[in-house]
Amino acid sequence: MSDADEKIRNVLEEHGRLPVPVSTLNNGDDLYQNGLSSHASVNVMLALEDEFDVEFPDSLLRKGTFQSVAAIREALTSLGVVIAPG
Repeated sequence: MSDADEKIRNVLEEHGRLPVPVSTLNNGDDLYQNGLSSHASVNVMLALEDEFDVEFPDSLLRKGTFQSVAAIREALTSLGVVIAPG
C-alpha cells in the first residue's frame, strides 16, 4: 500500500464516519455502499485538502470522486499529487 493510500485511509477513518473499519475495505470498494454519507464525504474532502495541500475544483465535486479509495487516489493524482506505488 502506498503512503498516499494510507493517508487516504486515515482521513476516511477519522472523518468518514463509516460503520465498518476502513482497514476491512479494498481500494475499489464502494464507500457509499459501506456507509459513507454525503455529509461525511464533505468532511472527507476538506480533510483530504488539508492532508495533501490541494483544493478540489468544482469539476471534481461529484459523488464518483469519493466513491472509493482508488477514485480518491485518481482525483488526487489529477491534482498533481505524486503518489508512489506501494
